[in-house]
Amino acid sequence: MATSSDETPKTPVTEPIPAAPPSALDPAPAPAPAAAAKKPRPTRTSGTWIAVLIAIVVLIFLLVFILQNGGNTTIHFLWGQFSLPLGVALLFGAIGGAVLVAVVGAARILQLRRQAKRATTPTGPSTSSPARRES
Repeated sequence: MATSSDETPKTPVTEPIPAAPPSALDPAPAPAPAAAAKKPRPTRTSGTWIAVLIAIVVLIFLLVFILQNGGNTTIHFLWGQFSLPLGVALLFGAIGGAVLVAVVGAARILQLRRQAKRATTPTGPSTSSPARRES
């Protein structure tokens, strides 16, 4: 039975042992050029350009959709009744939905901005706003 005093202390190996000694015939690996290693960051202009290209493709599909759905249809809305091409009627519906989503999203963004502003301002009396006069 071995005791702890009989064991030899083991030192951890910190450097890996090379598989083969380096030879003088092997050239040293060339460092990569700094320009190739660093990728340029996208800019706002490049993001805008991509958005414009995507918008053009979407508009082409939308134009094809409207041209293929040119048959007139009767629209009944509240107390009104009118006739429009089907593609245009669906386009108006999509625009109405997008406007509704934008209004709700804008309201939420304004709500979050107000909450963030309240969180960063001190809770004491404000000196920036004029005092209200009592008459």
